[in-house]
Amino acid sequence: MASLNNSYKIFIVEDDKWYNNFLKHIISLNPDYIVESFFNAAEVLANLHKKPDLITVDYSLPDINGDELIKKIKDQLPEAQIIVISGQEDVQTAIQLLKLGVYDYILKDEDTKHRLLNVIQHVRSNASLKEEIVSLREEVGKKYDFSSTIIGSSNAIKKCFSLIEKAAASKIVVSVTGETGTGKELVAKAIHYHSDRKKLPFVAVNIAAIPRELIESELFGHEKGAFTGADARRIGKFEQANHGTIFLDEIGEMDITMQAKLLRVLQEKEVTRVGGNQKIELNVRIVVATHRNLANEVKAGKFREDLYYRLLGLQIALPPLHERGNDIIILSKHFIDEYCKENKIKKINLSSEAQKKLFKYHFPGNIRELKAIIELACVLCSDGVILETDITFNTEKSLSNILMQEMSLEDYTNNIIRNYLEKYNSNVITVAKKLNIGKSTIYRMLKAQSEEK
Repeated sequence: MASLNNSYKIFIVEDDKWYNNFLKHIISLNPDYIVESFFNAAEVLANLHKKPDLITVDYSLPDINGDELIKKIKDQLPEAQIIVISGQEDVQTAIQLLKLGVYDYILKDEDTKHRLLNVIQHVRSNASLKEEIVSLREEVGKKYDFSSTIIGSSNAIKKCFSLIEKAAASKIVVSVTGETGTGKELVAKAIHYHSDRKKLPFVAVNIAAIPRELIESELFGHEKGAFTGADARRIGKFEQANHGTIFLDEIGEMDITMQAKLLRVLQEKEVTRVGGNQKIELNVRIVVATHRNLANEVKAGKFREDLYYRLLGLQIALPPLHERGNDIIILSKHFIDEYCKENKIKKINLSSEAQKKLFKYHFPGNIRELKAIIELACVLCSDGVILETDITFNTEKSLSNILMQEMSLEDYTNNIIRNYLEKYNSNVITVAKKLNIGKSTIYRMLKAQSEEK
């Protein structure tokens, strides 16, 4: 349907030639209206493919009765609005037509012109309002639809989708775990914006980014004069998030003293600003995240056991990128499309060689690292194609990550050789010198790798 900013298509069906021209003239006075007129039902039915927004129908046509024509129009074009214009005042007919979905019933008299134009304007305004509401709902849905913001189709990520849906449908505390860069805040937002709190605040706090001496004031707020430099009252993050959701990222970095204060707030469901006496009741959804193993932190005495169980709730473990298979390529293409859109450039393609190179990498920085790699590749590439040579990794990080894995000595050796081959552009002689091994060792590994494929 057309909006107020666009043209509005109107069909007129009237068998009386003079009255047909009269209706067409008065409606066409508005330059936004595109008007076509027809003299019988057959003509208008043959032109419904043009998708008019509104149709005025003479109830007494020579080739078909009004009821039948309206039913045919509604079957083919249910969104089109219909106004019946009749020379006879019949209350029962009017009621029957309204039941069929007719928008209005107008008599042919001296007031027809003004009433018709007012009704058309009203129909058009309502259609524009409905269109705007649908558009807004679609935008909100797209913005917070976790299946489009958390990209991937692997079984590991589908399992996360299922848990996010369960979390959103309840009020349970949620703890999100995963390596740095796996998208923990995206999960927290997905939970909030799919819950019954979606119209209320979502407040994210990175515990690791706040100095230890300021964390209490940041979370719980403070009164004026509570300490040196407290020149005014400050509302804390918990108050800001009241009735909504607070996301405590890197909760494992919180010191043990602050953990006790947080536990009390969670138990009592109230907070007192630093330097104040007023207790503020809280109704806050809690989502926490960490890259640490909190159970191990509890054993080491670095995290309170009682707080650990208070925060455990529903656990969502985000898989590292290297365990997500083809999601690496799906995400890469998504980041390429984003880059092209933001920079208003033509589509960039990812070559098969570049894809293979991405598959071989371990991604210690996960999705955040992949995005940085892809954006750089978009800058470096030529002719709209990302080649293998456009994909660059931080080799030192890659090598240190390899050494952290549990593998056989042979696998370690092969991985180190492959890493050096990437670093030195497959120059076997240079790699052999750097690693102080024979060229034959490298060739044997490459041959074995080739045979495996």
